[in-house]
Amino acid sequence: MRISRYGMVSLSILGSSICSTAFAAGFYISEVGTPGSLGSGGVINPTNTYTADAAWTNPAGMTGLDDDAILAGVTIATGEIKFDSDIGPAGDDGGNGLDPALIPSFFYVRKLSEDTRFGFSVVAPLGGGFDFGDDFVGRYVVTKTSLEGVGLTPSFAYRVNERLSVGAGLSVVYTRFEQDIALNQPGFEDGKIKMEDLEDWGTQGILSLTYELSSRSLLGLVYRSEADTELSGDIKVENVQGEFSARRDLDVDWKNPQWLELGLRHQLTDDTTLFFNLGWQEWSAFSDNRLEIDTTDNTVVNLDRKFNNTWHAGVAVWQALENDAHMTLGLAYESSPVDDDDRTFDLPFDEVYKLAASYFWRGDEQFDYSIASTVYFYGDAAIDQTQQGVRTRGEFDTNIVVFMGATMNYRF
Repeated sequence: MRISRYGMVSLSILGSSICSTAFAAGFYISEVGTPGSLGSGGVINPTNTYTADAAWTNPAGMTGLDDDAILAGVTIATGEIKFDSDIGPAGDDGGNGLDPALIPSFFYVRKLSEDTRFGFSVVAPLGGGFDFGDDFVGRYVVTKTSLEGVGLTPSFAYRVNERLSVGAGLSVVYTRFEQDIALNQPGFEDGKIKMEDLEDWGTQGILSLTYELSSRSLLGLVYRSEADTELSGDIKVENVQGEFSARRDLDVDWKNPQWLELGLRHQLTDDTTLFFNLGWQEWSAFSDNRLEIDTTDNTVVNLDRKFNNTWHAGVAVWQALENDAHMTLGLAYESSPVDDDDRTFDLPFDEVYKLAASYFWRGDEQFDYSIASTVYFYGDAAIDQTQQGVRTRGEFDTNIVVFMGATMNYRF
């Protein structure tokens, strides 16, 4: 049996990491199910000193909380991603490939002393996934991919002086990845290659600070380290002419890039606060993907995705309303990690524009509530890819993802 043949095909369409159904310029997600993140497109995150999600967004910001606090939320990710082909094999364009996903989140901050805080968070910080069906024109690259995962992050903060606070955390991330690819067999029905039950536990470090420039202005800086992803699972081939179906051990390796983000907060008036952020992510580190199949010759293939480093920027406003309520509005941009000539169906990333809003109100002395949303508007993600001797060309003429969430904050 020539299982290495399927290893070559599988690696050429390998992709993605953590959490289901959400695309970004790369697969990091800044909307972690909180009013500040969802309501600003992530712009507020590096200068968040208000709520318990600082335990993840910027651990140093926890020193701004005077009480112990729990913030819990749920987010629905939905939208429409449709491909429009002008060259391709017999088949269809797959309709809306994006399935809705339900994403919970949890954050906890405890005051250890006047100057120290402990935090813990459970989030889905990165991801991607879709299902275009077995008749998709791009099926010889991918028909279905699914990323499911969770990050568990203990964190600490220390107030050095009245202006400076520092923080650190360690995210322990569970990743689960699966992918299906059709196998071209001219004159016969397509076969199928299935990557199943690929799992990994990895870690990613966080270092951060906040610095008060004045009584009205705050600077925030957050660094997230590079993280190795080393998935182990199975590869299975089905309906292969002249050979029998089989399952073999499969290892897939890549690096999640390091990430640096700078934020500035300025209180314009007693009722209005402005936020700005600027960030960089080293997506070139993700470019090298490695696949190894457990066969007699231990098939190993390496793929260079030709990814580039990315940058992002945004602006948001926090406006106080009557009765201790407030709202936020945000606009953000993320560059694409891949040039048009190198884009593939399994990772159809393009630049992203984000529009976000939230509404927050107080229930009583201990409870606060919020609703929030971020809409991702993507570029057309034009693709011209030849795989297994078959060329497919087109673009995603509809490419929108919507995050909608609700949270409850408890102070005690």
